[in-house]
Amino acid sequence: MGADVFDAFPDLVTQADEILNYSIKDLCLHDKDGLLNQTQYTQPALFTVSAFMYLQKIHTTGRKPDYVCGHSLGEYNALFAAEVFDFATGLKLVKRRGELMSQAKDGGMAAVVGLNGKEIERILQDNHLNNLAIANHNTYLQFVISGPKQEIDNAQAVFKQRNNVTFIPLNVSGAFHSRYMQDAQNKFSEYLAEFAFGIPKMPVLANINAHPYHPAVIRSNLASQITQPVKWTAIIENLRKNEHTTLEEVGPGKVLTGLVRRIIYQQ
Repeated sequence: MGADVFDAFPDLVTQADEILNYSIKDLCLHDKDGLLNQTQYTQPALFTVSAFMYLQKIHTTGRKPDYVCGHSLGEYNALFAAEVFDFATGLKLVKRRGELMSQAKDGGMAAVVGLNGKEIERILQDNHLNNLAIANHNTYLQFVISGPKQEIDNAQAVFKQRNNVTFIPLNVSGAFHSRYMQDAQNKFSEYLAEFAFGIPKMPVLANINAHPYHPAVIRSNLASQITQPVKWTAIIENLRKNEHTTLEEVGPGKVLTGLVRRIIYQQ
């Protein structure tokens, strides 16, 4: 991941290594110790590579976007693109975010594909799975639920009884984007108080409400994001209100491109 961008930004790579106390390039390209699937390493790696790919993109094209948004961690790259903070500050934030989220235990998440949000909520209620909630609104028919690991396991049996429904447990240790991350949110809120943030140079659509960031809510949005669901479908709906909008994914992979396509075609 990022093999073709690290050498273009040697100064930022040095900054990253000093902040993280390990080689970000070695982690992304080799990962000898198998750390990349741990969120305290995944988050800095994704932020760094996505930031480099964005910088490379605007250097190559000579253009900046009119709007930016990101899914969960990707929101930090959107804020970086909008010059709300510099690379070093963004990396410090995601490093701490990843550390706090990695401390969450006994939680789980699972993707549910083939049902709309109201159907999922009704099934959870009817089966007394009251500690589970929707964490990601990815498309009209793709959601992620989050909550205690035992209830995720119980939900798997319930949803697998449904025709044309796919249930995919996710390899996470915590119930991310749910109320079970409140302790992490509180600690991260204290950390955010140490930083100053700039006014967005372009609109950044927030995960928690799909509305553009206001300078007064940067800290509260970033803290709340840890416990609130990602409203990705609503973000894309808002962007598409302008019929001339072209959506382009910047970063490793094409997952968001696939989600956008499903939203557009209501799949």
